[in-house]
Amino acid sequence: MNIHEKINYIEFPTKDINASKSFFEAVFNWTFIDYGPEYSAFSNEGIDGGFFKSELTVSSQAGSALVVFYSSELQATLSKIQKCGGSIIKDIFSFPGGRRFHFTDPSGNEFAVWSDK
Repeated sequence: MNIHEKINYIEFPTKDINASKSFFEAVFNWTFIDYGPEYSAFSNEGIDGGFFKSELTVSSQAGSALVVFYSSELQATLSKIQKCGGSIIKDIFSFPGGRRFHFTDPSGNEFAVWSDK
């Protein structure tokens, strides 16, 4: 359902669409629909979105918005990310309200995962 003036869709750059799809399928169980060789979309993952072919990356150090996932098992999610080719760039740390870590996907895009446990 589209809600007036609410965030509806998000797009991420990727150097390798197939590598991004494989990573997010393995770690977060996402599914994709391809729209040609340079775009792949996902849906029902908290927000709908897609990956577009680009040499650019998303990084909070460069001023990009940080997309944060929730996990009820923070250490298990961290291990899955490492096993599937992601890199941990900030190990688990505490903050008011919980704990989190930051990682990059195989294309170098930065994300975070948090838990209230």
